[in-house]
Amino acid sequence: MADFDTVTKAVIPAAGLGTRFLPATKATPKEMLPIVDKPAIQYVVEEAVDAGLLDVLLVTGRNKRSIEDHFDRAYELEEALAAKGDEVRLSQVLETADLATVHYVRQGEPKGLGHAVLCAKQHVGDHPFACLLGDDLIDPRDPLLKRMIEVRRRYGGSVVALMEVPRDQVSLYGCAAIAPTEEEDVVRVTNLVEKPAPEDAPSNWAVIGRYVLDPAIFEVLEETKPGRGGEIQLTDALLTLAGRDRDEGGPVHGVLFRGRRYDTGNKAEYLRTVVQFAAEREDLAPEFLPWLRRFVEERVR
Repeated sequence: MADFDTVTKAVIPAAGLGTRFLPATKATPKEMLPIVDKPAIQYVVEEAVDAGLLDVLLVTGRNKRSIEDHFDRAYELEEALAAKGDEVRLSQVLETADLATVHYVRQGEPKGLGHAVLCAKQHVGDHPFACLLGDDLIDPRDPLLKRMIEVRRRYGGSVVALMEVPRDQVSLYGCAAIAPTEEEDVVRVTNLVEKPAPEDAPSNWAVIGRYVLDPAIFEVLEETKPGRGGEIQLTDALLTLAGRDRDEGGPVHGVLFRGRRYDTGNKAEYLRTVVQFAAEREDLAPEFLPWLRRFVEERVR
């Protein structure tokens, strides 16, 4: 039976190998790659905190110790900055340790996103929770997660974030068949297909890396057999819940997101994200943008 308590916990899977960014990620977790001067994972934790979720569980794997260190105190560094009187950088270092109560659990084997979520069962218990993927950064000016929590409160069940993508890109995502509700930005999810061929996609509304999940997801994931790629797919478990009533852990709704999303999961998108973030920084833009314009002009001659 689903528990309709307030969402207070966030789960962030961070056990991936980051093979697309080798050799940089041979010894450095891809989640720690910087977006200008802040690691990508910190933006995700900050998003959870901004939505009121102060209890954060990071699902990690081998060679991810630097993530734990980043959200811990660094006493020697703090003392050195304090001795220099560098209050600005000291406050930045202290902020990462005080963002949230951060917990860790290891995903022993890379069995897929569904398995990573299942690793959170003991910590989450019988409560709804948010799941945020680190490859997707959502602009803080677009409070997607807060909206998803509101939708969960109203409809129960689980909520996924959906974004319209070009038809030739649907094979990169899980795609949803949807039915309208009385709210313009909320739909009922009636089918989910993981990474379909364009001709097989139920729509071009793709599931992006934000979920608010009913605790019934754990029971379903325990029974879900490996799917595409030999992994336990979260999409398959959500499809099961989509066919259930509210008192059985269903249904599944989607929030249609038309805001700003930054995909850091591949090199080209990662570089675009870094440039966008730098271009919007008041401390960097005055120097960076003129250089960027000159660079582009020289390249297109």
